[in-house]
Amino acid sequence: MTIWIDPPRWPAHQRLWSHLISDQSYDELHTFAGAVGIPRGAFEGDHYDVPQERYDALVSAGAAPTSGKDVARRLRDSGLRFPKRRGEKPLASVRDIVPGLSVGHRMDLIASPLPTPEGQTAAAAVFVVDAAGSLLLVHSVVRDAWGAPAGGREPGEQVREGAVREVWEESGLRLLPDDLVPCGYERLIFDDGVPVGRWPHVRNYVACFVRRLDVVRPRVEPVLDDVDAADWFGYDEVERRCRNEYWWPLLERVVAAVARA
Repeated sequence: MTIWIDPPRWPAHQRLWSHLISDQSYDELHTFAGAVGIPRGAFEGDHYDVPQERYDALVSAGAAPTSGKDVARRLRDSGLRFPKRRGEKPLASVRDIVPGLSVGHRMDLIASPLPTPEGQTAAAAVFVVDAAGSLLLVHSVVRDAWGAPAGGREPGEQVREGAVREVWEESGLRLLPDDLVPCGYERLIFDDGVPVGRWPHVRNYVACFVRRLDVVRPRVEPVLDDVDAADWFGYDEVERRCRNEYWWPLLERVVAAVARA
């Protein structure tokens, strides 16, 4: 067991908080947290925030006490530190998930209202929701899977320009770049720090946007042949088709936010 906890010294919401980490793997951390009843919503990408009143019980359950400085060092040295900006919410981090990549990599999934770094953004995806709450999905020929319209940027193309082009190519739906609202991103990081293939950076971003339409289920049809179907689906059907995808937690969050709007 390599679970560590620092003293409850971090103030927020009228109480003090500790950071609970693993210096071996996120899976080990999630297993420990689940066993002691810490909700997954307390996970912040590389640690769980736990309130002061739980500190003693977590130490008794096997978490090793250490300092805040040592927690930060262990995360850094283990490669498990999860960078994020203020206002962002880490949703997932998975290993070696990208098809066709034979080198070690990590894919982080982050909910965020902030734009991705333009120079490091290699692709974009758009969650298009109609006025009745149905979601546009397209079927990828290569992956034989349903998902939101998405794809890589072309040379000289701005991120939003690439995003609306992909929507048009895969569904025939015309959107305006300024109508896209950032909702999160995927961040691909190579273990050895060497870019590979169509991913030209050590850290590559896939910008994710949402667009809510004011019409119900406009006609859609693929323009190019990299997808062979495009259609509108209600939430239950979207979940059935996409819940096993690593990006599902972001889509689930987006749909919930749109439903509340």
